[in-house]
Amino acid sequence: MAVPGRRNGLEEEDDFEDDNALFDEDLGELDLDTPPHLRALASAAQLGNVDAFRLALDNLEGSIDQPVEDGDSALHLCCLYGHLPCVQLLIERGANLEAKDEDGAIPLHDACASGFTEIVQFLLSRANNADCLKRMLESVDAEGDTPLHHAARGEHDDIVRLLLASGASPTTPNLYGKIPSELPEPETEARRILEAAAAAVANAQHCQ
Repeated sequence: MAVPGRRNGLEEEDDFEDDNALFDEDLGELDLDTPPHLRALASAAQLGNVDAFRLALDNLEGSIDQPVEDGDSALHLCCLYGHLPCVQLLIERGANLEAKDEDGAIPLHDACASGFTEIVQFLLSRANNADCLKRMLESVDAEGDTPLHHAARGEHDDIVRLLLASGASPTTPNLYGKIPSELPEPETEARRILEAAAAAVANAQHCQ
């Protein structure tokens, strides 16, 4: 999984007046990690330029789910950087919602970590059936984190609510034994929501 908090491949405070300079800068950053035939796709995914992204997909050789940067597929990158139109285009063209990156994360993990509620909602809505939705919500990365763990760690309240409403478990521990409610800072809304959800699960199990 690429690092959340970096938008368009640049630090948020960086500002470029010339879009071409921005594009060239991104291409330079991709040289070491991205195969030459995938650089246009990776750059368009980071920049969120839908026209350039569509053109890159039209010219793509191989699978739409192949890794383009640091083990991330194009769908992982678009979810990470928050480009909903590009995410929608990828899904329309058959991108796999459950494709895993080199850390075992699916695109939903990236959208949850970065706090993009609309993308999370879209991904969940495009699950083909209840089993697919369940697998997405229960998917764990290399550290045992579910998408809810990522949303909890980022204290993304709306996404936490959305995942719980969709059936995500608030009591699944990661490899370090942490359930999602233990990840937000104390006294935050995300922690309150998750603690209440975990308590409700415990009460329901006690009553059985």
